[in-house]
Amino acid sequence: MFSGTDAGHNPQYSFMPILVAANLSKTYWGGQEPVRAVRAVSLEVQAGEFLAVMGPSGCGKSTLLHLFGGMDRASEGLLEFEGQSMMSMKDDQLTNLRRNRIGFVFQFFNLLPTLTAIENVALPLRLAGIDSPLANGRAGSWLERVGMTARRQHFPHQLSGGEMQRVAIARAVVHSPSLILADEPTGNLDSSSGASILELLSDLNRKTGITMILATHSSEVAKISDRIIHVRDGSVERIEQGINRRSETVVPGLP
Repeated sequence: MFSGTDAGHNPQYSFMPILVAANLSKTYWGGQEPVRAVRAVSLEVQAGEFLAVMGPSGCGKSTLLHLFGGMDRASEGLLEFEGQSMMSMKDDQLTNLRRNRIGFVFQFFNLLPTLTAIENVALPLRLAGIDSPLANGRAGSWLERVGMTARRQHFPHQLSGGEMQRVAIARAVVHSPSLILADEPTGNLDSSSGASILELLSDLNRKTGITMILATHSSEVAKISDRIIHVRDGSVERIEQGINRRSETVVPGLP
């Protein structure tokens, strides 16, 4: 589906960790009892890896992704992104990190209803100060790459669920991030559309080298991921290899 590579991304799997977590924990306070959503998670994610996070509802998958993406702050532990401590970053530093280095894909798409597909995709670039012609050019290029050129002037309510998710994926990658966090990206789609979106994310990972961390219930993700992190009650229960794991994606020292 994709041809060539994007500047700054190596299509070959790299052994440089992009994300490092050690004894990472998140506790929410507010009720009579504290809620430990994430419990002492230690994990290294290699640059270019496709990592799936699986587990039942309420197990901490989304919270873990929110910590990785700087949308929430950990209560304890260590968390580094590209060698920088996210724990010590100020709010504006985390905002810049999310804006420039990380892309997000959500279950309910989160497209702005008053913007067309191309305007939604161009939005991260416009917020970064890129002028409209250049932003729209890059947005149009990505819409073409995800198979949505014919729908570029349509509003979200005129698109199917699968089409909206394709637009959301284009928006997530238009600013050339090094990491994509996808939280249940197929959870609001039928099985056919869901399979198509998983294939698109896998192709994106393999052709551009963007690191992918995907939280999902879908067992189909095992066919496209390098490793599967099974989470229960906020803790990593076990780690296993994906079914179609690439031969070069051996992570030294990790299960």
